[in-house]
Amino acid sequence: MVFEGINHALEPRLWAEEQFGEAAFFDVRRTERAITIAAAMAAQPGTSLPQLFGRWYDTKAAYNLFGHAEATPDTVQAGHRALVLDALQESGTYLLLEDTTELDWTGRHPIPGLGPVGNRNTGTQGVLLHSVLAVRWPDAAVADRTGRRPGVEMLGLADQQYHVRSPRPADEANEASFVRKYRERESQLWERASQRLGPRPAAGRWVRVGDAGADIYEHLVTCALQGHGYVIRSAQDRALAGPGGRSHAGRLYATARAQPALGRFTLDLRARPGQPARTACLAISAVAVRLRSPQRPGAAVGSRPPVACTAVRVWEAAAPVGTPPLEWILLCDAPVTTFGQAHDCGLQYATRWLQEEFHKALKTGLGAERLQLTTAARLFTAVAIMSVVALRLLDLREQVRCTPDQPAETAGLDAPDLAVLRAVSDRPITTVREVALAIGRLGGHLNRKRDGLPGWQTLWRGLNKLQLLCEGARLAKERGFG
Repeated sequence: MVFEGINHALEPRLWAEEQFGEAAFFDVRRTERAITIAAAMAAQPGTSLPQLFGRWYDTKAAYNLFGHAEATPDTVQAGHRALVLDALQESGTYLLLEDTTELDWTGRHPIPGLGPVGNRNTGTQGVLLHSVLAVRWPDAAVADRTGRRPGVEMLGLADQQYHVRSPRPADEANEASFVRKYRERESQLWERASQRLGPRPAAGRWVRVGDAGADIYEHLVTCALQGHGYVIRSAQDRALAGPGGRSHAGRLYATARAQPALGRFTLDLRARPGQPARTACLAISAVAVRLRSPQRPGAAVGSRPPVACTAVRVWEAAAPVGTPPLEWILLCDAPVTTFGQAHDCGLQYATRWLQEEFHKALKTGLGAERLQLTTAARLFTAVAIMSVVALRLLDLREQVRCTPDQPAETAGLDAPDLAVLRAVSDRPITTVREVALAIGRLGGHLNRKRDGLPGWQTLWRGLNKLQLLCEGARLAKERGFG
């Protein structure tokens, strides 16, 4: 079964060779082992390590690789990230979707190398995983102007960092704010990501997209220095800078909320705890602002240059009864004066949800937090491979969003496999969308009008079932059965 597309659409072994064939190992045998592990994870997502392989030799070799000093996340992902960065050199607009999540292995025997997670200083163990997911944004003429975010081409992980918290020393008082100010901050992950990504090439535009956790003065400044654009949800009502940057010229939120709407659009909102999925009618406005620099150790308020950007406000004027109205105040590096520019900004921020799906694929689909490895180094290497496999799961759904009405033959299935899908579905299947729905039905999708397209988990279950059916059909043909 062969799929068309960038990086993630090949048969598992060929895909793994492409993604991990240039891993930065000195010994080619370790590169080959990383390929074997990735191919097995891609073919059987969510399967435990002992069950991935038919031979104990392969299982033992996987454990040996995870424990090797050379097998760091950066080494394992080197080839994959090189492919992504090569793609990012081409002309066009690219979103770098960025977020931090916790991987939690609490409840096991103590694992050397892990640190506390959550809000507790002791009794937990895990790591903060900071990932930058690169996708290609369609041209303005292609973007879906109905309000639903357009499909994007999944490139891969441009960067990933593992941050282990250090427990607060037992003799440090809770109110020791002076000590905390000079300690390394988790917010510096964003700044380090900018440095690791490097300057933007002249040919394209990179847009860093982040939730409220990315609203950090140093992050905004570093993006500007590296030539990176950004669309970041505001987390705090910052003071605006007057002439010279020091004087106070109002507050961000009051200024953004005072602007008239440039236009309105609808947006599909995902389901949240206690809130069903719905379609919201949203207004959007924009205003140029200068954010005053905050106080930092050794730097007074307003002593550093202000950040010149655009505040784009997206809000819901009439939410359903009992539902909190949606409001985003987004910080955007680019000038925004028209509805089309503001709308693109809102849709780019809405695409950030792919990061949440990535985390779900990593934790739920592949079972990163179910790993039974005994050291942090081994866990991090396994997660580094799983992270690339997780993108393969997401890519299937995103391909359908990009080209739903194209002929079924362009969906990525080869001719024999498409014939099997048509036979088992007892339908003609003429478009990419119909291919997705047929695969979804194999995975348990009910295909009711209100259901929409199947999600990545359902598509993946259906695709695994289709692979088994196709393999059976090929064996039957080779052996002359029927």
